[in-house]
Amino acid sequence: MAQHNEAQIWNDLPPIEDGKPVLIAGPTASGKSELALQIAETFGGVIVNADASQVYDCWQVISARPSAQDEARAPHRLYGHIAYDQSYSTGHWLREVVPLLTGTERPIIIGGTGLYFTALTEGMAEIPVTPPEVRHEADQLPLSDLINGVDTVTLAGLDINNRARVQRAWEVQRATGRSLNSWQADTPPPVLQIKDCTPLVFDVDKAWLQDRITHRFDQMLEKGALDEVAAMRERFDPALPAFKAIGVPELMSVLEGQMTLDQARERATISTRQFAKRQRTWFRARMKNWNRIDISK
Repeated sequence: MAQHNEAQIWNDLPPIEDGKPVLIAGPTASGKSELALQIAETFGGVIVNADASQVYDCWQVISARPSAQDEARAPHRLYGHIAYDQSYSTGHWLREVVPLLTGTERPIIIGGTGLYFTALTEGMAEIPVTPPEVRHEADQLPLSDLINGVDTVTLAGLDINNRARVQRAWEVQRATGRSLNSWQADTPPPVLQIKDCTPLVFDVDKAWLQDRITHRFDQMLEKGALDEVAAMRERFDPALPAFKAIGVPELMSVLEGQMTLDQARERATISTRQFAKRQRTWFRARMKNWNRIDISK
């Protein structure tokens, strides 16, 4: 948080009650990590990751995982603990978070993956794991074919430009013979009720956020992002979720001589802005009863 508006942010925060979990959702590059650290230092707690890219052990810089200095300020959980080729879903994340809700330290759950927060506070359908052969088949199909293979009711609730969401719906329908919407209709109660936590969602000025995103790629490069991607070059598989993290395909193309660093910067910046837009849309639609935080004032 910028020094000039820090006092205002603290004034805008709802009461942080003893022992009560704190949830902090927000788009990429919005500054939510610093708020989490300050809450942990001031009120106590352990910071828990709710960002799909930050679970992978190979992406410290690319995913903007907490630094050693950050981890010295407060304990962190579920960061960088998954191998690049290991399967990891919302269900995996939820199962890992549940024990932390009853631990001795208050969980401060922070991230930009809306599905994680939805599963936590609204419940998650117990859908069978997708067989590898179905996942492989889906990976080979163009987005248009995946869309055509999803029932209209499920499709109406999806962002059809988000391949991961559409592919997930296609895989569920293909593997189980039952639509994703049907599975979701049987969702059990959530493990954490909104009333039992302090939910915060960052809702910042669009131009302010885009300016931060524009500078992010250069900051990543300064911290060694290109070397980080180069270290994974021999294991690169574009079908694996770990390698779909924004910045990875672009920098891999630079290493392969397929684009210049300037071109990679432009593409990664555009992709990040598009991703942030999808996040903001999700949060505004699904988190209407959360406490809104704006540090761009």
